[in-house]
Amino acid sequence: MRARVIVLAGPSGSGKSRLAERIGLPVLRLDDFYKSGGDPTLPRIEHGANAGLVDWDHPDSWLPDDALATMRTLCEEGRADVPVYDIAQDGRCGWQTLDLHGSRFFVAEGIFAPDVVRPAREAGLLAAAYCIRRSHLRTFWLRLQRDLREHRKPPLVLVRRGVALMRAQREVVADAVAKGCVPMTPDEACADVARLAATP
Repeated sequence: MRARVIVLAGPSGSGKSRLAERIGLPVLRLDDFYKSGGDPTLPRIEHGANAGLVDWDHPDSWLPDDALATMRTLCEEGRADVPVYDIAQDGRCGWQTLDLHGSRFFVAEGIFAPDVVRPAREAGLLAAAYCIRRSHLRTFWLRLQRDLREHRKPPLVLVRRGVALMRAQREVVADAVAKGCVPMTPDEACADVARLAATP
């Protein structure tokens, strides 16, 4: 293996993307492996105010096998072609090459990151897996600011989704831990990555 992967999991808005930038390693955005909006296999919300809308928080809304195959290519070859997903357009808008430039580690982050931990570990690709956690209210506010800034969905949809995600945050963290992630604050995870990078 040329490299191994450090998985960053956690609730939406917990700071995974910002932490990935702070760590300074190449980043594979697992959210770029969402299915396109017109895919008939996308799951739908069945109840409540958002009934009928695509359930983007359901694991059936993305392509884990494609993500894992890309991770393997990065680990073995040091570079891979990855999709570019535009949330506002509900679909892929192109491809780009992710080159590790000789780095021994790269980060894979996204809302469904826990689902790649076990297969990555079994394939010998995994260096570490963290679940990033913050307070419920701080996570809600940071997520809402990000989603409004990026015009991801209409504001009312974002607020309703944010409230639902805030209520489910405890379960999201518990699920990530059950799937092999270590719960940490952003500062703790950053320090542990520095320890890994310093290890020969």
